[in-house]
Amino acid sequence: MTDTRSTCPYCGVGCGVIIESDAGQITGVRGDPDHPANFGRLCSKGSTLHLTATPIVLQTKRLHHPQHRAARGDELQALSWDEANQRIADKLLSLRADHGPDAIGFYISGQLLTEDYHAFNKLARGLVGTNNIDSNSRLCMSSAVVGYKQSLGSDAPPACYEDLDRADCLFITGSNMAWAHPILFRRIEAARAARPEMKIIVVDPRRTETAEFADLHLQIQPGTDVALCLGMLHAMVWEGWIDANFIAEHTEGFDALKALARDMPPAKAARQCGISEADLLQAARWFATSEATLSLYCMGLNQSTSGTAKNTALINLHLASGQIGRPGAGPFSLTGQPNAMGGRETGGMATLLPGHRDPTDADHRAEIARLWGVDALPATAGKTAVELFEAAARGEVKALWLACTNPAQSLPNQALVRAALERCELVILQEAFTGTATAAYADFVLPAATWGEKEGTVTNSERRISRVRAAILPPGEARPDWQIARDIAQRLEVQLRPGLPSLFGVEGPEALWLEHREATRGRDLDITGLTYAMLERSPQQWPCPEAESQGRARLYQDSRFATANGRARFVSRPFAAAADKIDASFALALTTGRMRDQWHGMSRSGAVPRLMAFDARPAVRLNPQDLARRGLKDGGLGKLTTRRGSLVLPMQADETVACGQAYVPMHWGAEFIGGDGINALTQDAFCPDARQPELKFSAMNVQPAELPWRISAAAWVPAAESAALREQLRALMPEFGYVQCLPAPPQDEMFGGSEGWCLDAALAQAPHPALLQRLAAILKLEGTGVLRYADTRRGRHRALRLSGEGDQARLQALLRVGEGEDGAWLTELWREAQAAAPHGRWLLAPEAQAPQGLQQSSPQVCNCFNVREDSIRACLGGVSGSPNERLAQLQGQLKCGTQCGSCLPSLRRLVSEVREEVIT
Repeated sequence: MTDTRSTCPYCGVGCGVIIESDAGQITGVRGDPDHPANFGRLCSKGSTLHLTATPIVLQTKRLHHPQHRAARGDELQALSWDEANQRIADKLLSLRADHGPDAIGFYISGQLLTEDYHAFNKLARGLVGTNNIDSNSRLCMSSAVVGYKQSLGSDAPPACYEDLDRADCLFITGSNMAWAHPILFRRIEAARAARPEMKIIVVDPRRTETAEFADLHLQIQPGTDVALCLGMLHAMVWEGWIDANFIAEHTEGFDALKALARDMPPAKAARQCGISEADLLQAARWFATSEATLSLYCMGLNQSTSGTAKNTALINLHLASGQIGRPGAGPFSLTGQPNAMGGRETGGMATLLPGHRDPTDADHRAEIARLWGVDALPATAGKTAVELFEAAARGEVKALWLACTNPAQSLPNQALVRAALERCELVILQEAFTGTATAAYADFVLPAATWGEKEGTVTNSERRISRVRAAILPPGEARPDWQIARDIAQRLEVQLRPGLPSLFGVEGPEALWLEHREATRGRDLDITGLTYAMLERSPQQWPCPEAESQGRARLYQDSRFATANGRARFVSRPFAAAADKIDASFALALTTGRMRDQWHGMSRSGAVPRLMAFDARPAVRLNPQDLARRGLKDGGLGKLTTRRGSLVLPMQADETVACGQAYVPMHWGAEFIGGDGINALTQDAFCPDARQPELKFSAMNVQPAELPWRISAAAWVPAAESAALREQLRALMPEFGYVQCLPAPPQDEMFGGSEGWCLDAALAQAPHPALLQRLAAILKLEGTGVLRYADTRRGRHRALRLSGEGDQARLQALLRVGEGEDGAWLTELWREAQAAAPHGRWLLAPEAQAPQGLQQSSPQVCNCFNVREDSIRACLGGVSGSPNERLAQLQGQLKCGTQCGSCLPSLRRLVSEVREEVIT
């Protein structure tokens, strides 16, 4: 058994992990107790990382060989790396010669390592000669980047994780940390337990798990953050809660901001935001007068056409009250991806150059050209994410090279994205996992190494650089991303740099990192004092210049900022409504967010069926009043329509969603649901400063979906056959008006070593017999041993196969067709692997109602110990004391919440809901 220290590949917390491997296979993972980001803790996703690298996953869900399509729509065919690299190089050279370097675009990822980023940036700008290189970090962090630069002079988060322990007031806005950054939330829980007097304010249109932990929840209307901050600032000025000395000595621009805030008194701001004036004033008082206030923010601020304005409005509050540059205080942007920070440092976005330089600055371009050994860098502005795909849809960008990202799932306005991919003459997809939506549009698919298989570095939210280490070799012919870029670049150089020294002569990631390190010399993020050897010993924060041996935990402690005159800037931006307008036709405000146990497009986390057990069925959540007002039913199907597209999803009543709003998780793409996925609905209008699209706000209409005919098709199969079953079912998804195709949580007691897939669909008319025959063939519900019922006159059909005998018999596969919910209980019987014998006479009975005695399934709450809600409610009925005492007794009896802690917010909610049973 070998232990390898590395870093988690999910969110930007940057947790240290120890990979356990044996005989070339990853067998386990545990938190690194010595890593300062997590001190051994892991969330539900991190603690199951080893399950994304099992032999079955490596065999069936990973890309092994380069592949190519002779024509769009053809099947992918394997080819050698040499042939793939040469064909790609030839096509890129041809397009560049015919249309110029800006006909080529690179769209890369915050999941790449710093070394990968550096290789791609050098390839795009230094060799191909285009600034058309952007990252999916544009979708999550670019507003924070520009906000920091406008206000403080540099893209440098000034705080650190230790400040969570030292803050007296936490102001959490636009972030459901309890689910999106759970390890940091565990630290907040511990800090609150140690110092109960700590105040926590949460700003969120939904009453999230994070909001339920707060002392004060400001449930504002979506998009009104700037109005809130202006109203709070007005109160701070009026009540004398500002730090006048700090403002005078260390800032500029306050008079203009004060004049702007004068027109947004607390009463007006509260009306605009839909909250009480008293709550706004309380928030302003706690923020300004607490000894140390730390703000924590993420996508809710950033994904907006006013994203930069929201960021600077929040930073204005810190500057006005002097809450910056000391322990426990400052504006702290939480990073969404594991190395979005590293991408910002390397200049891996169209609007950045390495070392926090600016591509519009000729001196900065010349500095990087000298470092790289090229004559010059391109001066033409590069296209950012949405602009890049808009240009491709217009035919201006002819080639897109996509690395470690899935734009056919994650970008907004999917109709435009897919039109862009279809029109491109060359689409290169560099990916680790099979089955992503983007793969269907790729001319070349190149297999990439991923977590546990590659070497390099990442930077987390607190500017801490950690090593990523390989524990095993990649499967098949998969290669590290930097190597794929290098090998094609070397072939391009033959024509683009004949007779000159190679720009890509590196043989390993450390050489790339050293080039990147040199680009930081003398800059605000200077890491010339760091080496790979130092990072091997322990992660380090930047800056860490050559003369220092330890990185700096906090910035601006001397109150000198990264501007030309050393003063922070107050930025005056008025409140502006979202780009998408609410009106009679589109009366609901749709917002998106994260699920607790899934991440991004689920190409990795979705490979772990047990992570699908908690809240893992796609649905749109509306307030019960909105459902009733629109004639919709909880669990019924609704047609969601925005100005960009439409989608059919089940309705879910949820009182945590305010009236007039709707919520849906961001993760569901065309890999799992019908149409073009959730982002068929979302908004691609973007912030004019940050170019970040407004994914968090779309005006929407919802109406009942008239799709009376329902189909359920499901089967448990050996794990080695799971991927094939998935692809066969997915191939039929376009046949339906509504469809979901999802993996089932494992049922190890009955189907150990098996995986289940279930397709749930609906149509306006009775399905054609040929479609049912195809489904039956896929599920192997033909021939002998199949229980059947058919009512051809009424269009009802059932086909079932049992596994086991007598009391041990369980549904192994089923096909159910009928109007409405006729026989829908069979799907739950299959999903839960419940005994079939007690319901034998009902299995083929035509009645729609579930039989008496059927055990109703209960949602899983604790993933680590598979503890369900019904067990928790039963336990809570027998425990007494304070909420904390009851929670402790619950944990002692069922162990839920004692390992990763991701379920603690849900447990606290249940503790508040379930009262102790009083026995008289």
